[in-house]
Amino acid sequence: MIGKLKWLLCIFFIGSGLLVGSVWAKNISKAKEFRLERSMSKEAQACIECHKIESPGIFVDWANSRHAHANISCIDCHKADPNDPDVNKRHFKQYERSDIKWGRKEYRVPIATIVTPKDCSRCHPDEVKEYSRSKHANTLEIIWKLDPWLNQGMNNDWERTAGCFYCHGTVVKLDKDGVPDASTWPNVGVGRLNLDGSLGSCTSCHTRHRFSVADARRPEACGQCHLGPDHPQIEIFTESKHGEIYDAFKQEYNFNAAPGTWTAGVDYRAPTCASCHMSGSGSALTTHDVTERLSWELQAPLTIRPENFKPFPAKTNWKVERDKMKEICMQCHTKSWVDNHYVKLDEVVKNYNENYFKPAKAMLGKLYKKGLLDKSKFFDEHLEWKFYELWHHEGRRARMGAAMMAPDYSWWHGFYECKIHFNEFMSEANKLLKTGKKAEKYEYFPGTGGDTTRPPQIFKK
Repeated sequence: MIGKLKWLLCIFFIGSGLLVGSVWAKNISKAKEFRLERSMSKEAQACIECHKIESPGIFVDWANSRHAHANISCIDCHKADPNDPDVNKRHFKQYERSDIKWGRKEYRVPIATIVTPKDCSRCHPDEVKEYSRSKHANTLEIIWKLDPWLNQGMNNDWERTAGCFYCHGTVVKLDKDGVPDASTWPNVGVGRLNLDGSLGSCTSCHTRHRFSVADARRPEACGQCHLGPDHPQIEIFTESKHGEIYDAFKQEYNFNAAPGTWTAGVDYRAPTCASCHMSGSGSALTTHDVTERLSWELQAPLTIRPENFKPFPAKTNWKVERDKMKEICMQCHTKSWVDNHYVKLDEVVKNYNENYFKPAKAMLGKLYKKGLLDKSKFFDEHLEWKFYELWHHEGRRARMGAAMMAPDYSWWHGFYECKIHFNEFMSEANKLLKTGKKAEKYEYFPGTGGDTTRPPQIFKK
């Protein structure tokens, strides 16, 4: 009897085990793989399958993007008209390969390596239109109208390509083989002039090939270009209370909220650069025009209203734009806090304009008029450097530090340094006036000879 009972229990447990094992087997995850199960052309499938092998990093980035989830593939962004100037002719050789399944002529399609705002406008027309009227998109025009480094060839072309143009953008050109020239590409500058005539690069902020909105909402995205002695916005942000809160609580931020829904107090505790300058909040609508919401041109030599900035006058009214920014601020602050902040900023601007820039500019003009400084070249005399850094370095830091609530940048890196340079500038200038002796010129000036021709594609009008 006991032996029979053991036998029955054994059968029961074995049967139960098989049953349970069978149920469990249904829930065991399969190895993760990417499957093309949605409607997609054979050419699009070929792109994806080939890049899985040739450039897996690009493929994985795209596969994790919203584009992939919306059935937007490589071909939707890179496909070109056969007659477009930026067609990648070398890529046609990929369809003559015998070592891979996808290297056949039946999958051949013309593609452009460089994806431009014009390409992105097929799905994002409003964003591209807003971007096109911003200072970002038009920054090449702005710097060519302002910058003595470019206009007087005081740096060379490779210094510009590796430095200035890496953020501001190049004028993309093709070499003799019909591929982007190394002196102009790779480049994702915000004002890049593309071969199709469009301005800018969406991947400056929405990096390839994820094109994530979360990426562009983080201050680090802006800090790629907005840093250093002349425009240290990322350092200023880090010092500010906003930056301190972001650093402490960024792991709680919902950076992936849908566009237009990112909400103060819900998705983030303190703002990032995008929160204030681009994202919608309250009654202020989302914009890709970073010229909006500005009531001062804090980067200009003399602080003026954006609509009075001659190199690129904004088609806005500063009072309207200030009210937009105040609306953003008042999502977290009281009206009196916000109003008083702008009182302080306006007084800082007045202080800089009247006590530092205008007197120094007047003295510089006097020295040129008396022939004590040579006006033919900038930066070849010490006082020209002093004047330039007074507004371009510490003058900007003083004003921007006040605007973004970073006291150390407004004072120690700003007005403190303004006082040093201003006094040294005036002392040296007065000695020249008193003695009538011309300023010493730098005989040896390395790294000059950059092309001084303004890009005709931009200045043709």
